[in-house]
Amino acid sequence: MANKIQILSTASLGQPLIYKATEMGIGLDVVPFIKVSAIESEELAERVVDLCYLPITAVFTSVNAVKAVSDIIMSADPGWDIYCIGNATMEAVKGQFRAAEIIGIAKNAAELAKIIIEDGEEEVVFFCGDQRLDTLPDTLRENEIDVYEVVVYETVRIPTVTGKVYDGIMFFSPSAVDSFFSVNKIAKHVVLFVIGNTTADATKRHTDNKVIFSETASKESLLNYVIEYFNK
Repeated sequence: MANKIQILSTASLGQPLIYKATEMGIGLDVVPFIKVSAIESEELAERVVDLCYLPITAVFTSVNAVKAVSDIIMSADPGWDIYCIGNATMEAVKGQFRAAEIIGIAKNAAELAKIIIEDGEEEVVFFCGDQRLDTLPDTLRENEIDVYEVVVYETVRIPTVTGKVYDGIMFFSPSAVDSFFSVNKIAKHVVLFVIGNTTADATKRHTDNKVIFSETASKESLLNYVIEYFNK
């Protein structure tokens, strides 16, 4: 029997999450609206490798940044102090940088910035993407902390016409929101589930539909909101 509730995820989800949705009576279509690619350049590689041998304080707010850096340094295992977002990013850091020490964890960039400020850091190296949000670096600089940004991956939009009416749509970044709405329109009943205030704000540029957001940067957390909403 077909699931009554139909949800679109605009980013890839692991099979366990898809099974979880199905078990709760939710049909889940996965159609990525952005593509992330590591930046490949000799200059960047040399810069990251040089940092590998320095006692820096590094900041990661995405799994993509962790993977891009680890792909560059290969078998090297820097003894950095690291601040990172929890859940998937934290697990990626633990898996890739075993000699490093995670000294601060938060559920989102805004909370992470507060921790870094409270810890009295004077400078950090922020490994990020070309469309990173302003929240963390701007907050740190406003508090006289030097932020050296190293852009290690880029985000490319891949707009796709869905041709289907959904009950809800899951968004994980402002870029995916803009990519989706560049070629799609939605009915008034569609509920938007998003991670973070910035992604929520991005939806408001395109629609006034109901928005439910998770402050925790986790795909599983967002899916739990979907399940809870439609199984009331």
